[in-house]
Amino acid sequence: MKRVVDLSSKLDMLLKASSLSRVALAQQVGVDKSLVGRWVKGSIHPGEHNLAKLTAVFQETFPMLTLADWYEDQTVLADRIGIAYRAGVPSGPEMRAEGPFAKIVEASESEIAFRAETYTGFWRTTRPSVLMPTQLFHDYGIFRLTDNGMIEVSMEGSGLKFEGWLFPMAGNLYVFLFDPVGRTPLIVLMKGVTLPRAMSMDGILLLSALDPARTPAALPIVIERVGDLSGDREKDDARLREIIETQPDPLQPLSEEELKSLAYQNIGPDAAAAGGRLFMSSVGAFSRGATSNGLKG
Repeated sequence: MKRVVDLSSKLDMLLKASSLSRVALAQQVGVDKSLVGRWVKGSIHPGEHNLAKLTAVFQETFPMLTLADWYEDQTVLADRIGIAYRAGVPSGPEMRAEGPFAKIVEASESEIAFRAETYTGFWRTTRPSVLMPTQLFHDYGIFRLTDNGMIEVSMEGSGLKFEGWLFPMAGNLYVFLFDPVGRTPLIVLMKGVTLPRAMSMDGILLLSALDPARTPAALPIVIERVGDLSGDREKDDARLREIIETQPDPLQPLSEEELKSLAYQNIGPDAAAAGGRLFMSSVGAFSRGATSNGLKG
């Protein structure tokens, strides 16, 4: 088979553009994660069978991608999947000006530059489930600023892993994630905080449930800070694995009653007639921040 020129760079670009981790890609292709690592580093070239399987995985995100596109110049491949690639820039691809997320990225740039440290850290979610509605579930993960100025998100819980991006805008946080098990996106919209260090935030989670009907659902969600980043990527990765395994309590935990009151809200015409809310919305009741000297609000 003909070798793909710059395959490692093209594969890295596709991974970032599809918000897939090397581990997730390895699972879907059916190979060891170390092999994916060697492909990305360029120390080994995948065979024709594995290249076809890689193409099939990325077609879930980029349906127009074909096996032949690997052999195109990287700028042509980038255009094929709808991103702009700047040769020589190690931070990876950026959204095209006319792309679906380009305006979101542009609108959030100033807020990220000014407020990224407010939201970066280790977090725990609490959320209900369509499949098991009487139980509350937790995910543990990380919000982290990347070298190219975006806030990456990785969350794990109940055997699932979600990866994507966070965009702060207009006092709210917009989180776009991908579920490699359900092969569908998740969207979280939360109220931000005004103080410089967010401790908890509440909002709405929009997803396709993993029931047989893949039921579209909007669910309440709250996240609580469980730790701060060190700034060393390897140390923070190790700490993240430890947090996922040990599941520590948040630094300023909400009570069980508060979590349940958020997860199981009374909403609709009857609630509105009694002075409550007609529609689900996030009023930021549990979006709380703090300062370095202990001020809370």
